[in-house]
Amino acid sequence: MLIAAGGDAPARSGRSERPIESIQSRSAGEPIMAIVSLRSQRITVYDAKGWILRAPVSSGTKGRETPAGIFSVIQKVEEHYSNLYDDAFMPHMQRITWSGIALHGGVLPGRPASHGCIRLPFDFAEQLFGATAMGMRVIVAPGDVTPGEFAHPLLFQPKPGAAALAAARTAEAQEAARKAAEARLAAGTALREATQARAPVRAAENLKRRAEAQLAAAETKLGAGIPAEAKEQAEDTKAQAVAKIAELQLQWDVANVDLQLRLDAVTSAREAATAAETARATAAEAARQVARELDPVSVLISRKTQRLYVRQAFEPVFESPVTIADPDRPIGTHVFTAIERTTDDASLRWSVVSLLGGERAPSGTVEPRNQARGNGGHDVEPVPTNPDSAKAALDRITLPQDVLDRIGNITPRSSLIVTDEGASSETGKGTEFVVLLSGEPQGGIKRRRRSPGSEFRYARPRSQPYWGSPFGSPFGW
Repeated sequence: MLIAAGGDAPARSGRSERPIESIQSRSAGEPIMAIVSLRSQRITVYDAKGWILRAPVSSGTKGRETPAGIFSVIQKVEEHYSNLYDDAFMPHMQRITWSGIALHGGVLPGRPASHGCIRLPFDFAEQLFGATAMGMRVIVAPGDVTPGEFAHPLLFQPKPGAAALAAARTAEAQEAARKAAEARLAAGTALREATQARAPVRAAENLKRRAEAQLAAAETKLGAGIPAEAKEQAEDTKAQAVAKIAELQLQWDVANVDLQLRLDAVTSAREAATAAETARATAAEAARQVARELDPVSVLISRKTQRLYVRQAFEPVFESPVTIADPDRPIGTHVFTAIERTTDDASLRWSVVSLLGGERAPSGTVEPRNQARGNGGHDVEPVPTNPDSAKAALDRITLPQDVLDRIGNITPRSSLIVTDEGASSETGKGTEFVVLLSGEPQGGIKRRRRSPGSEFRYARPRSQPYWGSPFGSPFGW
């Protein structure tokens, strides 16, 4: 047992002979896209300027292959344990399907070894987890591809003034929030002053009751047939009580008038606070609506269904028929991504990644499918997308103007997917578009049952121990 465990020590540690690389010639920007090459068993992360991180991976084994296709990050859990495979530890898990395909830290034996997930080196998984945002595009490619800059008239551009409108709405919301806070403070101050104004009223009432009691006692004493001297004293007490009552009544009247003014101020301040809160909520909702319109938009054009679909913030927006010339001829699968605004802020730079199926090795021959998944090719450089095939695909598509108008504002990280495929059944609540390449093995997803995200949202505290297999088996960590 010791010999077996010792021989597999590098695998248990999650290390691989291939190093984790990061760009050194410039500062890395926000990750926009990750491309996993099944052939090279490597993940490359891109920002708007190019690649920024690279690391080896371990994808699904034969019969449980990681499906090739187009995904996005739909859930992030720092400490996750599998509910499918013996509670296996999956640190820094980034889910890309609700049926259980994810990026996570794990053992890298230098070959495909998972049940369909994409294992990353543990340190790299932690680094990537902290850098990515929900919705980041993840492309799982059969071969080695890299995005290339691309321009075409069909690629959407931002609506004029959208950013300025969003800034204005945000400023209005901030100002409304400031006024609401001031109104709440004023209402609190008015209430405090009204509370303080009750004290003189209560004091006058108490003293008045005491004087009235003294008056009643003096009157009782005068009617009891007392001696003249005592009667004179009782009459003096009565006179003093009457005078005191009159004085206290005046004090009570003055204090009560002041209290009423304070109470009226409280009512007015509360009404103003309510109105300010309503204005704040209205302005905040307007700002949120504009912000939602600035969320990245995803558009899918499917030759299979001859329809266009639009999703935003993981929710469907609308769908419409689309015209594709020569609809019986394959169009390929192309992912166009808005990577950043141009210097004039009025247009966007786009990139494209094409997944054409039967991708060719550097020699130009078609590489067999069963050799394209992790069997060699570790040092193959990614192949830039051929812009001609992407241009040919877009040239065949005609979009009516009313559809273009309904798509909404386009911002960086928005995307257009043009494909022969339809949207996978994995596309649904809480997802971006999921597109699977039908010509590639999908064992890692066909064996899984798609379930709502809530079934996967559990995690175990870091303090609780977990004992993995000493042999680095798929059921340990």
